[in-house]
Amino acid sequence: MTQRDQHDTQASALASRYSESTRAIFAAFAHHGKPLRGLMSTPKSPSFEGRFGRMFRSLPAATYGKTDADSRTALMALGAAMTSTFDAPKDGFDAEESGIPALYTYFGQFVDHDITFDPMTTLIQHSDPDALTDFRTPALDLDNVYGRGPGDQPYMYENGGPKFLLGDALDNGAPDLPRNNANPRRALIGDPRNDENSIVSQFQALMLRFHNRVVDDNPGLDLPGLQKVVRWHYQWVVIHDFLPRIVSGPILDALKADGRFDRGKLKFFHWKNEPFMPVEFSVAAYRLGHSMIRPGYRLNDDDQTLLPIFPIPPNTIEGVPLGIADGLTGFQAMAKNRGIDWGRFIDVDVRPYGDDPDVVNPPNADMKKRLQFAYRIDTSLVTPLSVLPNTVVSDPPPSLPQRNLIRSFELGLPTGQNVAKAMGIKPLRDDQIVIGKAVDNPGKDDVVGKLSELPKLATFLGNCPLWTYILAEAAMTQTSVSIPVVGGKKITTPQLGPVGGRIVAEVFLGMLFGDNDSYLSAEPHWIPTIAKKGEAFALRDIVAYALGK
Repeated sequence: MTQRDQHDTQASALASRYSESTRAIFAAFAHHGKPLRGLMSTPKSPSFEGRFGRMFRSLPAATYGKTDADSRTALMALGAAMTSTFDAPKDGFDAEESGIPALYTYFGQFVDHDITFDPMTTLIQHSDPDALTDFRTPALDLDNVYGRGPGDQPYMYENGGPKFLLGDALDNGAPDLPRNNANPRRALIGDPRNDENSIVSQFQALMLRFHNRVVDDNPGLDLPGLQKVVRWHYQWVVIHDFLPRIVSGPILDALKADGRFDRGKLKFFHWKNEPFMPVEFSVAAYRLGHSMIRPGYRLNDDDQTLLPIFPIPPNTIEGVPLGIADGLTGFQAMAKNRGIDWGRFIDVDVRPYGDDPDVVNPPNADMKKRLQFAYRIDTSLVTPLSVLPNTVVSDPPPSLPQRNLIRSFELGLPTGQNVAKAMGIKPLRDDQIVIGKAVDNPGKDDVVGKLSELPKLATFLGNCPLWTYILAEAAMTQTSVSIPVVGGKKITTPQLGPVGGRIVAEVFLGMLFGDNDSYLSAEPHWIPTIAKKGEAFALRDIVAYALGK
């Protein structure tokens, strides 16, 4: 083969694998001796062990049109279809509630901020995962809580440690996060994103209090020893409480040997020296929590605290002049009346379930105090997520579902069908990919339709973006969950299925197996010691312990 033939063959392979925008980048660097790191050689990339990477490196990047612009236009249409109609916050029964208490949504966000942070990427250009840096260690080590420690960030600690500083007291006596004197006052914490909304902000404060109580209960233990106690209990909750809530049981069972999780069972998440952060996880599978967000949350008895997670601007909801001016937006000092009654978010006690507001209206007192549940994992996201405030996103589009889809395209993620095939799983048919709510008895506006019956989304037939595919798969993977309410009750609850569940479970387990200091690596037979709960230790026990119960 001549040199020109070799060049033509390489050019043809390049054209079939990458979009025109990425090929333009290659061309720009073609005469400078060395391409951008990772781009030209991703299958054998020397930076495979970089903080970000791919689980399925040989799969082609998905496209949804003849040009990049066509693909983005199609994805914007899909993102719009995945946004539900306006639904105001309310007390009481909700047909889209799952059997998962609402705090798990924001615990999932907290965990995400512990393991991944890429502040440098945008939505306006293609990005190479091998060239991205994760400014969080891909480990469940609570660096979003501890930061760089009291030696480097003493302003987070009380008199140089080992206790954390806490902020001003709210009306219910709970402390806000410690803050500076700027306007607005910014939180002095290990990860600023944990002040994004009133719920994750107050959970961050709970974790500071959890650590401080560990200090009180373990006099003489040095900071590394205290951190080990906190981290191992947190890791236990992630693996033994959080994962079983969101991932189907048979998928987790397949990763065990003799009843315990086994590193040898990991089939798809592999690394050489230390774990990396797969984009199939961070940009697709682990974004399940966005579909779990409710239209609104009640924080406490004050009726002014029944609010959407973000404000909803007027005149943005299908041309109807609807809107809610206030929301649970963070990045500011916590309003004094917003101290959370945690029994409304996690079962630290047992409360009545509540009544259907169509039957009992206005809501009775018990209904206002009820445990709220996360929405079901499906292909429908609530309206507040389609109009994100500028404090959360500064570049267009403001729609979270559209941003998720565009970001997956810019990072070259494969389709859900191709990932399923690579995992040896029969892909979903187009008529099994339903856009809409996974409610038991769909009503008006609950379901947009099956992908096979939506002409405006025809480009996605057999070609579904991985994030949408995983959510649709979860909507089909349902179980009946017993919930902790007075009198008991079971609720249909979608969970991550064979593709999404396996990706999420393998990454979490892989991070722990790849961390020599995790309990799974250092002491795999360890069980929690706090609160004398043993193997039953769960998220509610982190909350109760932090509250001094």
